[in-house]
Amino acid sequence: MKITRLHGFKDMFHPETQRLRSVEDTVRKVFERFGFSEVIIPVLELSETYSTGLGDTTDIVQKEMYTFETKGGEWVSMRPEGTAGVVRAYIEHSLHRKSPVTKLYYSGEMFRHEKPQEGRQRCFNQIGAELFGSRDPLADSEIIAMLWLAVTELGLSEHVELELNSIGKPAERELYKKALLEFLSQKKDSLCENCRNRLTTNPLRVLDCKTDTCVELTSGIPFSIRDYLSEQSNGHLDALLRSLEEKSIPHRLNPRIVRGLDYYTDTVFELTTDKLGSQNAVAAGGRYDLLVGRMGGPETPAVGFAMGLERILLLLEKTGTRRNSPGKKQLVCIIHIGDEAREKAANIADDLRRKGMRVETEYENKSLKSQMRKANRTGAAYSVIIGEDELRGKVFSLRNMKTGEEKTIPLEKLAALGGHGDFRKLL
Repeated sequence: MKITRLHGFKDMFHPETQRLRSVEDTVRKVFERFGFSEVIIPVLELSETYSTGLGDTTDIVQKEMYTFETKGGEWVSMRPEGTAGVVRAYIEHSLHRKSPVTKLYYSGEMFRHEKPQEGRQRCFNQIGAELFGSRDPLADSEIIAMLWLAVTELGLSEHVELELNSIGKPAERELYKKALLEFLSQKKDSLCENCRNRLTTNPLRVLDCKTDTCVELTSGIPFSIRDYLSEQSNGHLDALLRSLEEKSIPHRLNPRIVRGLDYYTDTVFELTTDKLGSQNAVAAGGRYDLLVGRMGGPETPAVGFAMGLERILLLLEKTGTRRNSPGKKQLVCIIHIGDEAREKAANIADDLRRKGMRVETEYENKSLKSQMRKANRTGAAYSVIIGEDELRGKVFSLRNMKTGEEKTIPLEKLAALGGHGDFRKLL
């Protein structure tokens, strides 16, 4: 009898394997420029990792996970996504005690039992990133900037659109869900079968439905979730939008973006394309400030995303895109003093990363001493120091972290640095 592969699984050979690894390598290098380090998590986890992390009412937990009982009587599941496993590892290894902010990325195979189609198999590859320890909108902005730089390095920025939304805190979301359920219940018969079921489990998912009748029906909803957000949640979104505009990252507010997982709070976003049919998302993510606490760890804000590598490969093929990726560079730390300098530092860091440099910076207003300690701890070769006086004088201080040599330099020279990032010429 001839043994064949399982339905929904595929074998991959050269040159497709080479293209997959090339894309993965390009994205890894971008992540490392932003100070992220790799974590490898198991393919098999206790099922409660996902039922607790993702939520019992999600489609993944209810319909799509490969779950079975081991010989020892434990219920385990194949990895359907990366975030829950990374959070479990973050808690189990007490990473919050080692650093106030932790940046991790992962890659590997994920498994979901769903209908196979182009760009969506039952076994697929993802690469994703998670940032723990900051609730500042600049952390959201940085991780979105990292995603945007990754697709830019892949040559795909002209073929994708960044869509984002806020789904607020759980209490705000419940008020919105109540209003949404009241509206949708009156039109229940017009919804598809899946969405009729979602009315009793998670009515927000109706907004995410791609069925024509559901899209038409929900486009007539006379209110949006922003009407139910608190001043704090709206302020977080507004600060994120301002930061993206300052970084010249194109984006669009889309109140239909809700994401299908229970752990999200506030910011949610998707990177979509019109080149792949109904399966139009090539990357997605958001903020999940309650997940670490829900899974038994200390209350820890976090934000992250995942990118589907097979969909990226398909998009590269359909658009005929050719890529070029810069190599790894030395690390530079941007140190800021004061609110205005903090905003400027974030923009400078993003500009230098676009040029191919590895850059680290702080999100919150911390002391000069604290930020210099971080620069030493991360192994930075140089520190760029910007305070209120420097901003007024349109200068910055550049310090060689190994020799201690420091010099005041016009900001225009920093902006003029090429992708080689040779700070030695400035000192």
